[in-house]
Amino acid sequence: MTTHTASRSPFGRLAAGARRPYLTAAVFAVTLACGIAQLAHRPLYDAVVRDAARIDDGEWYRLVTGMFFQDAWAFGLVSNLLWLAVFGTLAERVFGRVRWLVLYFGCGLFGQAMSYVWLNPVGAGNSMCVAGLIGALAVVVMVASRRYGVVLPVQFRVMAFAAPVLAVVDTLVHDNHGLPLLLGMALGFLLLPPRAE
Repeated sequence: MTTHTASRSPFGRLAAGARRPYLTAAVFAVTLACGIAQLAHRPLYDAVVRDAARIDDGEWYRLVTGMFFQDAWAFGLVSNLLWLAVFGTLAERVFGRVRWLVLYFGCGLFGQAMSYVWLNPVGAGNSMCVAGLIGALAVVVMVASRRYGVVLPVQFRVMAFAAPVLAVVDTLVHDNHGLPLLLGMALGFLLLPPRAE
């Protein structure tokens, strides 16, 4: 297999899954709708936010709803949707839709659970879901040359190898994005797209 240098579209040669990011668009639309509803009716947030005390009282649904609402309100909604649009689209193209679902919601639910029991008992946001996608994409970048014969730009490779270090530091400072990113890397390795024939 010859090694190709990816220039114009670095992930283009790695795309094995869906060409159009319909799944990313659907999750984007649901998250946007939840965010708008939260902004329009502020008490809604209190009913859906990840809250350890209420989860302890049996409101387990908050571990799921916490992935669709934002504790940073309008700023969190806009920034998290931008990250979802970028990394969700890349991950859907590289991993395909089924693997995307596993990565996004698996890492998101894991992040919600770890936040509930340890890191940050009250909060909400889809950023931990996106962190999982970033972790999975970092693994693809790490193995792109050897596995797919694609040499990505050096800045992508530097960022990919920095990701696990930053995730550990993030966890040590008690932020809740590092663990989902690390899980995303582990799942990304297990779910790597097949080599092109």
